[in-house]
Amino acid sequence: MTADPFALTPVTVGVVLAMAAVTYLTKAGGLWLLGRVDRSERAEAALDALPGAVVVSILAPAVVTAGPPTWLAAAVTVIAARRTGSVLVALLLGVGTTVLFRGVL
Repeated sequence: MTADPFALTPVTVGVVLAMAAVTYLTKAGGLWLLGRVDRSERAEAALDALPGAVVVSILAPAVVTAGPPTWLAAAVTVIAARRTGSVLVALLLGVGTTVLFRGVL
């Protein structure tokens, strides 16, 4: 008889809770430390741009390898984001054009 790999044993629960605690402490400690450091305007600008850079670094490989329908939808999304300045509008247009282009192409 084999053991269930998805069983919630005390060890599994303990490991998950420990990982959650370490993740929280890492983020909270970083925010606490960053609040006590004087940042230059250049460093502040870099920190402001960081969330966008993370999103691009995650999505770019998927878009590049996906094919023409996704490329066109990504272009529509970027144009919508630049023209409207609204993430919600860009998201809705991106999802809509992805569905449309995948159905047509």
